[in-house]
Amino acid sequence: MSDFDIKPSPTTENNKPGSGSDTSLKKRLGVIATCVVGGSLVALYSVAVPFVAPALRKVCLPFVPATSTQIENVLKVLLTRSGSLVDIGSGDGRIVIAAAKRGFKAVGFELNPWLVWYSRYKAWREGVHHSTSFYISDLWKVSFSQYSNVVIFGVPQMMEQLEIKLQTELHSSAKVVACRFPFPTWSPDDIAGEGIDTVWIYDAKTFKTLIRNDKDNEGQDDETRQ
Repeated sequence: MSDFDIKPSPTTENNKPGSGSDTSLKKRLGVIATCVVGGSLVALYSVAVPFVAPALRKVCLPFVPATSTQIENVLKVLLTRSGSLVDIGSGDGRIVIAAAKRGFKAVGFELNPWLVWYSRYKAWREGVHHSTSFYISDLWKVSFSQYSNVVIFGVPQMMEQLEIKLQTELHSSAKVVACRFPFPTWSPDDIAGEGIDTVWIYDAKTFKTLIRNDKDNEGQDDETRQ
């Protein structure tokens, strides 16, 4: 070999494509990428789950946000009404906030604390925090007797039990608006919208009469047996 021949250095050899150092670098980058993606998914899961997971109860209300059309339908059927309004299972507070903007003293009951805190913040941002209230509470442990307007986004499994509760607690002047699912035995006084945006309106005078009729029928049955 002449004096002008250049011997390949170890560094040059190691940097060739496919060398050990290049493979090692790719492995490290792969591990880092996996960690970043995994961490992002965990963070997203941690933030999203409290909002979408239903409360752990025998009969629960999963959080499904009301559409803008549903909100419009609710407010439309309550156009001539005023006073207090309660949203049972208020979710992110959009019904309560919209009602407050229409002049109602609006209250929301929700079992998910994350949604309640978010609703309070949203009401503050919308400038209606003075006319809204949000409570972390199980609907079965709350009395609705003080409210003249009741809105419920329920599920079929709970509607029959809720019928009994509202029949007992509400005054005859109250109105009930059911969204997505109607009550099983009550006859609505009016229906607005269509599809998933349908709302059913019930007059307390009508469904409280059912209780009186049932009691009268029970009394007649007792007299007949005697």
